[in-house]
Amino acid sequence: MDASLLLVGDEKFKGFLLSLTREMASLSVGSAADPFEAMPLILAQQPDLLLIQAGQPQSLELCRQVKAQGRLAWIYCIVVNEQSLSLDPSELVELELEALEVGADAYLHLPLVDAGLMRGLLPHRLLQAQIRAGLRQVQTHRELMRTNDVLSAIALSDPLTDLSNRRAFEWELPRQIQNARDRSIPISLIMLDVDFFKSINDTYGHLIGDQVLKFLAARLRHNLRIYDTPFRYGGEEFVIILSNTDSQEAMLIAGRLCQLISEQPFAIDEALDLTITISAGTATLNPDDDTKGLSLLQRADQCLLSAKAQGRNRVVGCG
Repeated sequence: MDASLLLVGDEKFKGFLLSLTREMASLSVGSAADPFEAMPLILAQQPDLLLIQAGQPQSLELCRQVKAQGRLAWIYCIVVNEQSLSLDPSELVELELEALEVGADAYLHLPLVDAGLMRGLLPHRLLQAQIRAGLRQVQTHRELMRTNDVLSAIALSDPLTDLSNRRAFEWELPRQIQNARDRSIPISLIMLDVDFFKSINDTYGHLIGDQVLKFLAARLRHNLRIYDTPFRYGGEEFVIILSNTDSQEAMLIAGRLCQLISEQPFAIDEALDLTITISAGTATLNPDDDTKGLSLLQRADQCLLSAKAQGRNRVVGCG
């Protein structure tokens, strides 16, 4: 595994540790003169491991700060006491306890003697063992993050249409509402569904109905702006978040989608072309709408119901 290590300490400390870690080919090694210089590097580069000189002022505070931040807490922190020869055993135990209590993952006693003489001895072997332990922990963290990313993608995706699902919509809408209010820009919704979808299922079967939903989702994706986001809300219902879009523009977009759907039959197979229509309702965010977007969604849904009541294959807009 390729991994990065940051050495934090004075020149003698960094030179000594660098000579002992250079043979570990999987490591790329950087350095910082002290904890004050190290923190910006840690934030920017997020190294996998830290080797921190215990005798540096604020060395334990650096450990505490790293472990206190969720996006950094996985970094493996090894504190190295280079003055252990001058301390009695009880002092060493107290220093080790203090380091571990503030968040260090390991505490090593490693006197700065000739690196060539140190090589292969117990302290050197302990250092390498702790680095390998840190690398195993980092690898486990990376694998968990990858697994979480995959599971999150699965949880937020509709497997039939490959659009984001209702759960994703309920997470995304409040975020986009907050962004719109922070930037003082409009945001609108289109809620739409397939007209007479039950009849399609009853006449041609559910597999054909699924094909219709797939084709509809693809047509939505290909005919929306890059910053508009379609979701499968449930069944044959879809909802689209229109960023930086006022009510008039939302009506134009929804009308164009209705026209595109109705004028281009869906080629299900060589023997079956289906003419599909959709009904749509639009709504635009008002100052008194709630932060989750429930009232905004309700207005779009009511407009969709009105479109269907007025004969389908049309758009009805709400403020």
